[in-house]
Amino acid sequence: MAGSTANIAISDNWREYLPAYVSGEVGFLPGLLPEEAVALPAEEVLALLRRRLGEAVLERCLHGQEAFPSPLAGSGSSSWVKHTDMVGVNIRTLGSFWSLVKYALTLPAHQRAIHLLPIWEPGVVASLYGMASWHINPEFFSAELQSAIPALDTVDKQLRAVVGLLHADGRLVGMDVIPHTDRYAEMVLANPQHFEWLKREGDQIVSHRAELHEEVEGQVLRFLQEVGPAVEGLPVPASAADLFGPSCSEPTRLQLLFGQKEEYEKRGKRRGQLVQFLYGQGYEPVPATMAPPYRGLEVDPRPETQSTDGEGRTWYEYRITAPTEMSRVFGPLTRYKLYGRLDDNKDWAIDFSKPRTATWDYVCQHFLALQETFNFDFMRGDMSHVQMRPDGVPVEGGAYYDLHRAVKEAVQKVKPYFGYFAETFLAGPGFMAYGDENDHLELSLADATLGDLQSMVPGSPVFLQHFRRYLDLKATRAFAPAFTIMTGDKDDPRFDKFYLHGNEARYFAMAFLPDMPGYMGNGFECRDGHPAPAPNEHYTKLYVFRIGSGPKATHGPYVWGQNKALFGRLSRLRLLRDHYNRQLEDLQPLWLLPPDPTGATRVLAWWLGGQARLLAVVNFGEGPAQNLKIPRSALGLAPMAVQQAFSTHTANLDKKSLLQTQGHWHLPGLQPGEGRIYGLADEGQR
Repeated sequence: MAGSTANIAISDNWREYLPAYVSGEVGFLPGLLPEEAVALPAEEVLALLRRRLGEAVLERCLHGQEAFPSPLAGSGSSSWVKHTDMVGVNIRTLGSFWSLVKYALTLPAHQRAIHLLPIWEPGVVASLYGMASWHINPEFFSAELQSAIPALDTVDKQLRAVVGLLHADGRLVGMDVIPHTDRYAEMVLANPQHFEWLKREGDQIVSHRAELHEEVEGQVLRFLQEVGPAVEGLPVPASAADLFGPSCSEPTRLQLLFGQKEEYEKRGKRRGQLVQFLYGQGYEPVPATMAPPYRGLEVDPRPETQSTDGEGRTWYEYRITAPTEMSRVFGPLTRYKLYGRLDDNKDWAIDFSKPRTATWDYVCQHFLALQETFNFDFMRGDMSHVQMRPDGVPVEGGAYYDLHRAVKEAVQKVKPYFGYFAETFLAGPGFMAYGDENDHLELSLADATLGDLQSMVPGSPVFLQHFRRYLDLKATRAFAPAFTIMTGDKDDPRFDKFYLHGNEARYFAMAFLPDMPGYMGNGFECRDGHPAPAPNEHYTKLYVFRIGSGPKATHGPYVWGQNKALFGRLSRLRLLRDHYNRQLEDLQPLWLLPPDPTGATRVLAWWLGGQARLLAVVNFGEGPAQNLKIPRSALGLAPMAVQQAFSTHTANLDKKSLLQTQGHWHLPGLQPGEGRIYGLADEGQR
């Protein structure tokens, strides 16, 4: 097997791989840069997909009345998440949903799952994580696709078609499930009962009683009575009880308040008018928080925390009265009010024994509807680390323990394979949440979690300590920690230091540990090294929002990296990994040199058995590694001759078998950041 993978080289002309891609021999187009892919004309991409998928499949994806089935259709479990490599994609960096199909041409088959960063209409500073409505963001519409396929004339139709095309190509697509919204989102203003409110006068909170939403409902009715309905002819209910009761459905209420779905600018204007009306009365949704103690807010009185918006309104920031190290207040966001309050919320205490079931049902039904409409395969749970019970994780959870769990269970009633990839960083107990985060993940029914390897310098002691801990968690817990190499949050000038070396080693480990999930943010594959900060347009994180001035401002589209050396190495590595795809399915690596928690050794090695029979070795160090002895016999491996089949750093391979001495393989050395694969030696080399 070694001979068949040796000397993998990537042609300078990616078009040479078109016949192999069309036939299914390769799962992607090696050498096609993402920047080139998203610039391909629609006609060329559609013609290519027609050849690869077939006319009937392409037509069904583009024009079918029913969604193209997921590759997981018929599966009864979400355990696939625990060993699937995933790519997180900020659609704003691509420009449109249609460009995601183009970008997927560059993704190898082993990166099977695609996580879409939030896709809804955004709120303040156009933040993707501040959902302003349940509608899909119209900025992701492609006029190019509509020109090629006139029937795809709305962003919803285009997203549905794109998910179908990805499914037809064997890929899986996931949505973000966000437990908060923009503070003045349509769902907040049309459903005050599902959120927590406060009343402010100047720099003082004068009320945050438990049922303050009832006063807000009355103010919303007054607004309608004074300015009239947004849709002419719709009758305004006579009372707040009628407006927010079962006789007035949410779609009707949204039309009354904001207008028709298609009237994007009008809805925004009406929302601004209602915000102004409530602002004048002092009513605000309570901002979202992070980390213990979560609760207990006050206005930050410092003048520098005040800001004035374009309408002349002065806004105050809030702070937690008794913060801990990780305590944060997210001024632009507000959470769903999932539980009752103790003592009328006098001390901001939550009554976890009284779930507000209508709110749980509201959130679950909306995300279920999104899954059914667009046929998503999994969810990434935003801020899954939140656990507000001061006593820690309870012994039993139940239907109202965690919102992400509730959404997963709601969807799994119709799609049992629907998976849950959590956003937690596997912090210690009490740091980012009350209690043990691992217990919380299990009680939340998370299949896998992001972890925090992306926030560390590869090869550093803390990186190796966490990596070793993740292996222990994978072996002992019901969820699987991911080997994450970069996220959209970490592609930020503040975190350049994490990506100055070892990027090939990161990808190598993610790709050849088939029993762990992997996660990569788009742009990693060609990301430039930034020893000094690059212009903001080179970072995907700065496209999570849209800011026109200041240190986080961007001007123009996202700029892809030009690191062709890294991209070339990863393209060779991806081609090798796809060569072994089926042989690596369900394989459990046998660790020969596991991560050293002391950080003294930065070389890792593991054996991949089954039909693959490969030895993987990687150096996470910033310097070369020399005179390496890899234990074999003590771990039950019989003597066998292995020879180099691949190196991340060179295509010129040493064909000699590794020296075997006293139960070890002896490896003379590795370059910094180098990963190697050894296979069974050819007959003449044994």
